[in-house]
Amino acid sequence: MKERRSHRSRFLHNIIKYRWQYSMILPGIIMIILFNYMPMVGLQIAFKSYTVGNTIWNAPWVGFKNFWFLTDSEFWRIVGNTLSITVLRFITSLPAPIILALLISEVKREWFKRTVQTVSYLPHFVSWIVVAYIIDAFLSPNGGIVNQIIQFFGKDPIFFMGEIEWFRPIVVISAIWKETGWNSIIYLAAIASINPELYESAKIEGAGKLAQLRYITLPCLIPTIMLLFTLSIPSILSAGTDQIYPLMNNANLEVSMVLDTYILINGLQQGYYSMASAVGLLSSTIGLILVLCSNKLAKIISGEGLW
Repeated sequence: MKERRSHRSRFLHNIIKYRWQYSMILPGIIMIILFNYMPMVGLQIAFKSYTVGNTIWNAPWVGFKNFWFLTDSEFWRIVGNTLSITVLRFITSLPAPIILALLISEVKREWFKRTVQTVSYLPHFVSWIVVAYIIDAFLSPNGGIVNQIIQFFGKDPIFFMGEIEWFRPIVVISAIWKETGWNSIIYLAAIASINPELYESAKIEGAGKLAQLRYITLPCLIPTIMLLFTLSIPSILSAGTDQIYPLMNNANLEVSMVLDTYILINGLQQGYYSMASAVGLLSSTIGLILVLCSNKLAKIISGEGLW
């Protein structure tokens, strides 16, 4: 009992002592509560018959009736679209920033290194709407740069945004272009934190660049790689509305309709709020299970996890 009281008094003492530091993180805590936790109250409409004009609390309970989509073949086709995009993007986007960070870390001239870093970071700050316009400008069959090159070689122009076989590559390549530089920051920081004496010892032993990369750099990066792997796994069922929606059209709808756009269209545009919430709840639950499993895997491989 005394130990508990002393712990409580220590806690209060630290709060008072570092009150200004705590006050600086208070806005962030409030934002997390408002935008991450309070909306969870609305998840109950996944089990209710909610309509506009009614309140969440007065809507009648319907149990699992809103989960009817689980027996709909169209829903599972959309799940397949989502997984095909997210898995491809995950496989390509995970190694890309690592490779870029390794290449940048080998650059000796500081001015060139800073220039490359700045140029590679900039696409992250471009919104997906603007990226969609850039893609359309490059790939348009009417005057697009890519199609001009194709026509120069005597071929017919290609309507890239209307061809379903081109949609996934466009999504994956644009995601790599936009986020690789930004995602490489944490790997550059991890590389910079490696003890330089390890490299000096390796040089004395006659190890070349590839040997140093294999036996020093990559092993030291494994905890960081596993951490980011764990954090990115829950998004395996989220293809990203902000990226996919601007690229959607009637011609590519067969492959561009993913879970995020399915929720958006059914929830906000068609007013099926309960069903859309049920889809979102199922997706979030699967994401939670995946992050628990990936955290366990990270502990087995690297000995470290999120908790």
